[in-house]
Amino acid sequence: MSISTHFCDPQLWAQTHFGGTVLGDARRSRRVVQLAAGWARQPGATIPQLGTGQAGASKAAYRLLGGARATPEALQGAHQAVVRQALQEPGTYLLVEDTSELSWPEADERRPGLGPVGPGKATSQGVLLHSLVAAGWPVQDPDPAAKRPALPLLGLLDQQFHVRQPVPEAEKDHLHGGSRLRQGRVRESALWSRSLRNVGSPPPDARWVVVADRGADIYEHLQQCRAQGLGFVVRAAQDRALVAGADKAPAGRLFAVARAQPSAGQLTLALRGRPGQPAREVLLQVSFSPPLALRAPQRPGAATGKGDPVPCALVRVWEAAQVGDTGPATPALEWLLLCDQPITDFAQAHACARQYVSRWLIEDFHKALKTGLGAEKLQLQTADRLFAAVALLSVVALALVDMREKSRLQPDLPATAAGLEATFLQVLTLRSSRPVQTVRDVYYALAGLGGHLGRKGDGPPGWQTLWRGLMSLRLLVEGVRLATQLNQP
Repeated sequence: MSISTHFCDPQLWAQTHFGGTVLGDARRSRRVVQLAAGWARQPGATIPQLGTGQAGASKAAYRLLGGARATPEALQGAHQAVVRQALQEPGTYLLVEDTSELSWPEADERRPGLGPVGPGKATSQGVLLHSLVAAGWPVQDPDPAAKRPALPLLGLLDQQFHVRQPVPEAEKDHLHGGSRLRQGRVRESALWSRSLRNVGSPPPDARWVVVADRGADIYEHLQQCRAQGLGFVVRAAQDRALVAGADKAPAGRLFAVARAQPSAGQLTLALRGRPGQPAREVLLQVSFSPPLALRAPQRPGAATGKGDPVPCALVRVWEAAQVGDTGPATPALEWLLLCDQPITDFAQAHACARQYVSRWLIEDFHKALKTGLGAEKLQLQTADRLFAAVALLSVVALALVDMREKSRLQPDLPATAAGLEATFLQVLTLRSSRPVQTVRDVYYALAGLGGHLGRKGDGPPGWQTLWRGLMSLRLLVEGVRLATQLNQP
């Protein structure tokens, strides 16, 4: 069961993921379900809009979010329990991990509990949101030619809110122990290892693979993966020294060894557009290295190389620089991926690269949270209330992204496998100008309600289009139900 199962019925979906919330009072637990259902029904709505104009409902929501028991951990506890249960099944799962900044507009009065975010913005207010998303990984890639495999999203396995604190004046004084004070302060890099400790270890017949960008290239994080029996595919950021043998003899540098390996094959990747760079499709080379061992860095109380080395393999994915007609060479793409398992052939290297490509799921989650759900537009005036609301919105945002994944997983199954209730499917079929017989037909019909034109060159619909279509379908179904009541004696 993925996180978007029952999403067409917001109340049932919210009950599945938040019904087990424990906040010391059954009324608070029911209010959590109502809030989550409201945001699932109307993503991006304000709290007064969720209460349909009822002042009492809005006040109850504000009171709940400001309560001492309504911590993000407590609000997501029931949902995370559902995810952990799913991860106990045999198979391979990706744990996609990343950090994003949430910021709120500056105001005359600062919101208590927030810290500085963004480079050079001392007056900005926000928090670092570190999330770990669980997704299933197929035994065999159902469509190796696809630019990225479609994956069922299980949900959020861990989420942390880290508020930056201004550097103490004493720490700035290098002559009077500033370095020692800095070593004793909690570092932002510790978020990565703390998430893994909260996750625990996989059961014997399951493999959990941590997938992360360069921010996770931290010695302690990689060692934490090994200690807990977790696999990892992490993009290298540091040109680390390599060692070999029991005596840890120097064996070169990571980047030089990686770039010395010949290409073992190719893969095609579609890159999304970025500021100054249009979307494009690239042909990438793939190579892999023999087993390596990363030298332990210097740490307080331990010299360089004193700790245990990190055994790993390395997969390199790169493109040659492309020279434009009127400009300089396009910056060449290159990924150096640290992997926990030995890589002996192209198929294994290709699978490792495909797992890293799936990291974009968490970027889509961040976009859904900020753009689709409007997390940075919340008008709540304290950090506690903001964090509580974001904890609920995060689960809704991930369900929105999973709608797109589900539309591409098994598109040829019968339409009833799409997960829509019978009434929703009947109304969608009547509303559509085309037959609705398969899962693909269902989601393209939904996308049509959301504004997707379905032309040959349009490509498959994204989560935003499907979300708009589902909101339109809910209104149509509600109209049918009201019309049925009007016709009753």
